[in-house]
Amino acid sequence: MSILKTIKYSAWLGWEMDSNWTDPFLFFLYSIVRPIAGTFLVVLMYWFIKAPEDLFSLMFIGSIFYMYIFNVLFGVSWVIQEDREHYKVLKYIFIAPSNIYLYLLGRALSKTIVTTIAVLITGVFGVAFLGVKISLTNPLLFLLTLALGLTGIAAFGIIMAGVSLLTARHNFFIGESLAGLFYFFCGVIFPLSVLPSWGQIIGKMLPMTYWLEATRRALLGFGDPSLSDMPDIKILILLVAFAIGFFFISILSFKFCSNLAKKKGILDMTTWY
Repeated sequence: MSILKTIKYSAWLGWEMDSNWTDPFLFFLYSIVRPIAGTFLVVLMYWFIKAPEDLFSLMFIGSIFYMYIFNVLFGVSWVIQEDREHYKVLKYIFIAPSNIYLYLLGRALSKTIVTTIAVLITGVFGVAFLGVKISLTNPLLFLLTLALGLTGIAAFGIIMAGVSLLTARHNFFIGESLAGLFYFFCGVIFPLSVLPSWGQIIGKMLPMTYWLEATRRALLGFGDPSLSDMPDIKILILLVAFAIGFFFISILSFKFCSNLAKKKGILDMTTWY
């Protein structure tokens, strides 16, 4: 099976699995209400403290694009648990004529499509009702940033998927813990300057910080004041290194973890809790 066919059909499978619990209209309604409701919780916090307009815009963009970090990274890693313990088909996927890594890329694509719908809907809601001024000041920067960031996030998710092959269902907590780490230290809802010095050091070591920063600059024309001295080209170079580095690491780490799982005989283990 060709590379594109594998990715295409695994993405289609992921979409069917995510949306098959209800009729299309209700699923579309759920896709609208859920992200808006989640973002609105943070919006209410900022309204309560009467935050400046610029800070509110930074928070809003950070919150909606963080959905990619959580849904894609955690969603891809959870595919292993879902296929192994719920549907009990993981061993059949491994022996199929397609490549398991490409299968996971396809599942990441379906998560990305669903999340993109949520991001677009929430963004339109923010512009129409919350006064967020998205101007797309640098379309090229935005497109490059989005492509590089999503590549790195999907690769990170596949790394976590490899770890899932060696763990029981408590990998759920590992994924959520990582997502929470990024949420706190990457300046999603507040500038890095709010963190203590050691927290700022951690934040500046995480590639997601620069992905959100470049996205804000492209959409708003400004970003986190703590990173204002870093030029766009330097951030792009970091994102290129992030995307390429995590892509190759994900290939090697997943191969290692899958071989180890086969060797230990736990590839299709069911933990029953």
